[in-house]
Amino acid sequence: MESIALWQGLTLCGIVSWIFISSCLNVTQKLRTLVQPWVSHHVITGTPIILQIQKYQHGFLDALFSGLSCVVSVPFYTAFLPLLFWSGHGKLARQMTLLMAICDYSGNCIKDVVSAPRPSCPPVKRMTATKDEEENALEYGLPSSHTLNTICLSGYLLHYVLSYTQNQDASLKFAGFAIVCLIVCLTGLGRIYLGMHSVIDIIAGLAIGFAILAFWLSVHEYVDSFIVSGQNVMTFWAVLSFLLLFAYPTPELPTPSFEFHAAFTGVAFGIVAGVQQTYHQFHHEAVPHIFTPQLTIPSFIGRVLVGLPTILIVKYCSKALAKWILPVVSNTLSIPIKSTSYIPMLNGSVTGKKSEKNKPTGYAMKLFFFSSQDTFDVDTGIRFLQYSGLAWSVVDLVPSLFSYLRL
Repeated sequence: MESIALWQGLTLCGIVSWIFISSCLNVTQKLRTLVQPWVSHHVITGTPIILQIQKYQHGFLDALFSGLSCVVSVPFYTAFLPLLFWSGHGKLARQMTLLMAICDYSGNCIKDVVSAPRPSCPPVKRMTATKDEEENALEYGLPSSHTLNTICLSGYLLHYVLSYTQNQDASLKFAGFAIVCLIVCLTGLGRIYLGMHSVIDIIAGLAIGFAILAFWLSVHEYVDSFIVSGQNVMTFWAVLSFLLLFAYPTPELPTPSFEFHAAFTGVAFGIVAGVQQTYHQFHHEAVPHIFTPQLTIPSFIGRVLVGLPTILIVKYCSKALAKWILPVVSNTLSIPIKSTSYIPMLNGSVTGKKSEKNKPTGYAMKLFFFSSQDTFDVDTGIRFLQYSGLAWSVVDLVPSLFSYLRL
């Protein structure tokens, strides 16, 4: 018990220390000054390669690479992971959720630290077939998140399948490895073809993806054991999620990257909280798996028809509840807030801000006001609670409904 509390405390204290040190020493700006010119130079010099690839533009390739970009995107995985939980593969689902959260946070942090541009359009033709792609285009370029995520998630999925089946057939392993390599290569080529990334972005995505995958394969069993049977799990994860919001670097110009991170950090917290509370009821290894007599295809379809509307309702209710509670709590604690999109009445205004004469200046307030801003965007908290509620419903509320309905 003491060793568990010790490493949890050291982890959280380390993050707090990094927040203060990086803020005082302006680490983000210094790193950006060193790296950004080099990356920007390679983005510019890589433009002829992109134009050469786009000479082969064809309707079939447009559809192929646009479709592939959707399949390996964060929204797709967000929709796919609930089905994985409900199919009985809870361990794989929670491991991929946490890995996705690490990929999303790491990739977006690096994007906003470097703040390197995407390929210039024109001369490059940028093809955005979906609203999600249009939002991605507003982010900075390096690294390619699609490439990074594809390496990590497809690589871990291959590792899990081979471990789960305990198949020692060398030809099957080679086939699986070849399929993963093909998907990764097509994803990287597709991002260049669509004009979304330059070659240096893809290379960075590959390198960072391999590093994260290697790290995750070395710790995933320890993390899973902590989640399902550890001590102080919810408290630790709640504080960790809160600190990671503050540890996120400030980009050169505002981008949607922080919003994406806040949402998926909420998903990770909701999954951890729900699984930790209901592991022995719904998520242990002996639960029914799809394609077995205990969980037939019709039963699984019934789960999907019940589960998807339920989590959408919970998402809507969580958002409405957060929009009501957070401003009240902030005003009660005299925390000045604003809202950029969710609460029109707070758009461009600040609530809870006291006069300079009465404004607290103790160390507790300095902890919250260490950055240059003196107001907080309440949308971050709303987004976090909204997706936390959605994820919790996936692993707690919905399985309870399945049990009640005998699905």
